[in-house]
Amino acid sequence: MKVQDETKPYDTINVTPMLDLAYVLLVVFILMTTASVQGLNVSMPKPSNKPVTEQHDLRIVQVLADGGVTINGVGVSLTELESQLGQAKAADPKMTVAIKGDAKAHYDKVVSVIDLCNKLEVNMALVTTRIGT
Repeated sequence: MKVQDETKPYDTINVTPMLDLAYVLLVVFILMTTASVQGLNVSMPKPSNKPVTEQHDLRIVQVLADGGVTINGVGVSLTELESQLGQAKAADPKMTVAIKGDAKAHYDKVVSVIDLCNKLEVNMALVTTRIGT
């Protein structure tokens, strides 16, 4: 390994310290500018103490470990599920479907139920805890 003994002037300028200074000044400028802005009027919604009177239908669809599907505890096929959800949506357009997949169920069965709900344009939610606890 050869050590350079001679001293010669640098022909390049290290710009890293200058960029660091520029970034610090930019951050200080942004903080000072946003701190000086005052008096923004924001209209926030007021909380209401009256209970919600609007009730919508809720259907619970479970995908069992063996791939079977139940709606509110009654076993159905996917075509029966589609017709029942279609009828329920016709009766209440804002109904919601809660989808619960068993931990041992194949994920494609759960996805097929989700696709069915998307096809019918039904509000849906995925259940991540035990139902009834």
